[in-house]
Amino acid sequence: MAAQEFNFLLATDSYKITHYKQYPPKVSNIYSYFECRRKKGSQFSEVVFFGLQYLLKKYLIGQVVTDEKIQEAKLFYQMHFKQAVFDEESWRKILEKHDGRLPIRIKAIPEGTIIPRGNVLFTVENTDPEFYWLTNYIETMLLQMWYPITVATISREFKKILAKHLKATSGSLEGLDLKLHDFGYRGVSSQESAALGGAAHLVNFCSTDTVAGLLMAQRYYSCPMAGFSIPAAEHSTIISWGRSREKEAFERVLEQFSSGPVSVVSDSYDIFNACKNIWGDKLKERVMERSQDSCLVIRPDSGDPAETLIEVIKILEECFGCSLNVMGFKVLPSYLRIIQGDGIDLRSVDEILQKLTDEGWSAENVLFGCGSALLQKLNRDTLNCAFKCSYVESNGKGMDVYKQPVTDPSKGSKRGRLSLRRNSDGFLETIEKGAGKPEEDLLVTVFENGGLVLDYSLEEIRKNARLRDEEVNRILHNHEQELLHNGIH
Repeated sequence: MAAQEFNFLLATDSYKITHYKQYPPKVSNIYSYFECRRKKGSQFSEVVFFGLQYLLKKYLIGQVVTDEKIQEAKLFYQMHFKQAVFDEESWRKILEKHDGRLPIRIKAIPEGTIIPRGNVLFTVENTDPEFYWLTNYIETMLLQMWYPITVATISREFKKILAKHLKATSGSLEGLDLKLHDFGYRGVSSQESAALGGAAHLVNFCSTDTVAGLLMAQRYYSCPMAGFSIPAAEHSTIISWGRSREKEAFERVLEQFSSGPVSVVSDSYDIFNACKNIWGDKLKERVMERSQDSCLVIRPDSGDPAETLIEVIKILEECFGCSLNVMGFKVLPSYLRIIQGDGIDLRSVDEILQKLTDEGWSAENVLFGCGSALLQKLNRDTLNCAFKCSYVESNGKGMDVYKQPVTDPSKGSKRGRLSLRRNSDGFLETIEKGAGKPEEDLLVTVFENGGLVLDYSLEEIRKNARLRDEEVNRILHNHEQELLHNGIH
């Protein structure tokens, strides 16, 4: 059921209030679609579809039009426009005829689907010819799908990079789902952004400190606990002991969390001194007493990420030793790992892991935390998300419509009713102009006339979005070819 305090009538761009006056006479159907447009040279060639179910459950299900909300909207728009442009009559008809439920149908690909850019992701149309204007009235809200789609996509790109290096240096993908920890809660614009972005990351990983994302996955995607964390120190819990007692601060953390993994930020003063003389000397025995299940995770948090991490791992090797794994790469003792959470984005993760590889270290040694690059440094143009009308019916006749700006061909839109199919080569493609076969269409009805038709669990979504073996093999092959091209053996 949509939130009672939320007024759907006020959840649109101002100018859309006037659009019912602008469509041609006797229009009965407006059909629109959402896509992530292709863009030449873009960093991302495919996207992860996620987040629609939350928007539907939170804002659109059930009675969203009431007498009180109509009155509120009428007064608001009169003040806003300084003239009577609000279509009170139509909203009252929706209340009377449909009990305030939206006469809209939304068809979408299953959440978690990996799909090349330039394809239809979902379509929207009115189910009652009187309310044709409603299709694009809800564009404002539905276009906000750009955010969870973009976060889920970036998160999965991180996963590809991590999988590439982990497989190449360890021979397996064990622990991959915990390799990228969401540090982004404090860096986003709102609680809802944290929830949507945090949940989008959880499509690909099980490691997070963003509680809002876990709650969203629980409440809207039927997942009791989607992600995990460990006790960890922050600078305040270390520097509150004073500079001369940094060793005591570290020791206190070890004592308080002796039975499970624990992370300790160690750069409050001198990360290299902390690793060599405190962890590697004064507290060495306490560290070595721990096991793989209660490992110490040292966190650098400043300086050049790659240079600092490599220096830290060399110091830890001197103090604690290392072994070689089945691929011949060095691994720290199982009771000791490093997490790098400062300066992390797609480029830096790849660079750090490649430099570690060049120095003979396995990716097993390192975990990553990411904040703003995961949840905040992105916008609607990152994936060129767009919502456009492609078909209308007037006087009982259908017409395929489109835009084709002479000044920017990349903003051309699709035509007619759309379907999505997998072609004979196994690739997803959008069929335009109503030419698709219904039995081949991968778009399924998820919302109709105020009700949710399909309810996906996070488990199903994760299965759809998982990295497949052939995908990992292709990534590894491309990586090897790149190394050969660059003269690295």
